Amino acid sequence: MHTYFVAGHARLPQGMAAKSVFDTLTITAEIDKKYGVILEASCTLATEHGRDFIGSLLRGISLKDGVDYPVRLIEEHYKGKATNALVAAFKDLHAKYEETL
Repeated sequence: MHTYFVAGHARLPQGMAAKSVFDTLTITAEIDKKYGVILEASCTLATEHGRDFIGSLLRGISLKDGVDYPVRLIEEHYKGKATNALVAAFKDLHAKYEETL
């Protein structure tokens, strides 16, 4: 196997649709072992459209380059209540990835 499956978690804010199903937001990613590139990503946002959007936003990013660029992408392109939770979950995912190195 040439990939890792990594998950990052964060608490959801009050008043979110997904809060009725989950207490936390999770971002999962399949990551290429050699280059650290996100091959596929998903999250537990309530809508399929939101999940697909975050997946396409993160696909192709190398975790070896740190968190600044993907965090900026999330903050600039996702305009919803879960922005801070998405950023925190991504940072948690990145930290878990770093533990594998």
